[in-house]
Amino acid sequence: QHGDYVAVSDRLELEAYDDVIFGATEEMGAAEGETYDTLTRNIIVGGNSVMYCPKADGTENSLRSELDKSCVLTPDVVNRAATWLKKNKAPKINGSYVALIHPSVAYDLRKSDEWKEYHKYNDVAPIFKGEIGELHGVRFIETTNAKIWKEASDPAVYATLFLGAKAFGILDPQGEGMKMIIKTKEQIGGPLDQFGTIGYKFCHGAKILYQERMLRVESGS
Repeated sequence: QHGDYVAVSDRLELEAYDDVIFGATEEMGAAEGETYDTLTRNIIVGGNSVMYCPKADGTENSLRSELDKSCVLTPDVVNRAATWLKKNKAPKINGSYVALIHPSVAYDLRKSDEWKEYHKYNDVAPIFKGEIGELHGVRFIETTNAKIWKEASDPAVYATLFLGAKAFGILDPQGEGMKMIIKTKEQIGGPLDQFGTIGYKFCHGAKILYQERMLRVESGS
């Protein structure tokens, strides 16, 4: 079970110019969604299938520590990742594979001539929230919650997850899903009604179901 809350004093609620309860509810809702997403990401990013982007001169890498800023995600790497999923007979999601990509990595990919040429002649209607386009049969969904590894003396390393259908699962226990809870100062504010609370809670469980349907591609940017 996961959750968090904030307390709002009676004076803040009564004297603030803005609607503090409404603002706190919005912030808690955003935190709830990001926490849920991060918990899921931390599970699925730990898959045992990984590919490292080569350096700009074509040198292949076999370790995360070998990556540098020149090891960007390219159309060729996307093609290799899609081919890996095909060879493993990973079923597609609505006719395509799906990749979860960080905006910095998406920036590198969208600068490529191959991406520009493809989208110049192909009007790809997005079918997923956050989708930015398609290449080599892979639909890309941009997310700021993509995993980033940062070393003090090394450049950041980004994970792009290439997924087939039902690669992972999320447990949704009945009656224990996401719930926003608001307690007024009259309910819990003590003898003098001095504070209320706004918070959320939920239960969460995620697991990789098919390692062969998921590929983590690590790159610089």
